[in-house]
Amino acid sequence: MAFPVKRLSSQKSLKKGVLEEELCTGCGACVGLCPYQVIYHDRTVQLHYCDLEDGKCYAFCPRTPTDLNALRELLFNSADLTPEIGAVKSYYFSRAADSRLRESTQHGGTVTALMELALARGFIDSAIVSSRNQEFLQNGTVVNEKAALRNNAGSKFTVSPTVAAFNQLVNDKSGKIGVVATPCQALALAKMKLKPVKNDSGKIGQLQLIIGLYCGWTLSAEKFTKLLTQNNISLQSLKGMDIPAGKNILELYTNNDTQAVPFDDVQACVREACHYCLDSTAEYADIAVGSARFGNDWKEMRRWNQLIVRTAKGKELVELAIKRGVLEIREAPVESLQELKKAAMEKKNTALRNIIRKSGSAKNLLYLDRHDPIVQKFLKNKASDKKSR
Repeated sequence: MAFPVKRLSSQKSLKKGVLEEELCTGCGACVGLCPYQVIYHDRTVQLHYCDLEDGKCYAFCPRTPTDLNALRELLFNSADLTPEIGAVKSYYFSRAADSRLRESTQHGGTVTALMELALARGFIDSAIVSSRNQEFLQNGTVVNEKAALRNNAGSKFTVSPTVAAFNQLVNDKSGKIGVVATPCQALALAKMKLKPVKNDSGKIGQLQLIIGLYCGWTLSAEKFTKLLTQNNISLQSLKGMDIPAGKNILELYTNNDTQAVPFDDVQACVREACHYCLDSTAEYADIAVGSARFGNDWKEMRRWNQLIVRTAKGKELVELAIKRGVLEIREAPVESLQELKKAAMEKKNTALRNIIRKSGSAKNLLYLDRHDPIVQKFLKNKASDKKSR
C-alpha cells in the first residue's frame, strides 16, 4: 500500500531552499504576512514554526521557482522583450530638470523626479521608498509628500526590506501605491500579481507603479560596518557612496571629506545571494533607472541616468515628465544600449555559472526553470562557448 508523501510546509521549504542555501535577498517579501518571520538587521529570521503548505512566504519569494514566462506575458508586450535586459519600449539618458534635486540625489535624480510627478498627477497616492536609520540599516517607508521623497533619495548599497513595508504598511487608506524597488524586490511584487496563492485577497491591486533600480549587488550590513570601522569611518558621519566610472574604488562621502576604499575590499562585503541573481536592470518594473555611462568625463556622467521604459504605464509617466519639463532627455547613442546589454548578459552568464557550481548540475538551477526560453538561450550560449574553446 502506497502512503501519500507529506509536503513540506511553505516555511520549511523556504528555510531549506532559500535561507539555508544563502539565496535570501533580504527583500522582505516573506515578512509582514504573518508573525512568524521578521527582518533582524538585514537578515530574515524565522521565529516560530508554521505548518501551512501553501503560504505566501514561499509563493512570493523571488528565489523560489517562478513561471517567468507567464510573468513576461502578463506584464509586457512580447514585441518589446529582449533576452539581455527584458522589455524595452524606449531608452534614454535622463535627469531631473530641477538642479537642486540633482545635487541632492545619487545621479540624475530621475527616480525622485518621476515619483514626485506620479504623486502630483494622481498616478499614485503614496510611495514606498528605502529609508536609512542611524545604524545605516534600511527599512521601507511610506511617503506621500515631495519633501519626504527628497529626504530619502540616493542609493545606499545595503539591502532594504522594501516589500515587507508593502506587506505591513499598505492599507485601504493608502490608495494607489508606487514602489522604488531593486530587481529582486520588483520580481517579488510581480509574483504577487500572478496570484499564486488561492483565495489571495491581498493588496497587490493597489500597486500601480514600480520604478526599478539597476543593481549589480548589495552589501552585507554587518560586513560593511566592519569595513567602515577598519577605515576609521563612523556610520554617523557617512552621507553617501558612489562608484566612479573607470576606477576600481568605492567613494565614501562623510561629513568632513571623501574617502576611497579598494573595490576588492568592498566585494568581500557583497551578500552571498547576489552572486546567483540574473537581473541587473530591474526587468519586472514599469520603468528602470541606473547611472549613465557615456563619454570620459565622470563629473558630467554622474549627473545623468539611463532610463528604460518597459510598460505602457511607464511610458505614460515618462512622456508626461518630458512634456512638463520635469525631466531633461539626452539622446542615447546606440553603443550605450549595446554596452548595457553586454554587461547584463555577463551578469546572467556569471550568475548561471555560480548556480551550476552551487547545485553541481546544469539540470538543477535552484530557483530557475532550465526550460524557460531566456534561461535556455543563455545555457546554449554557455555550451557553445565551451565547445569553441
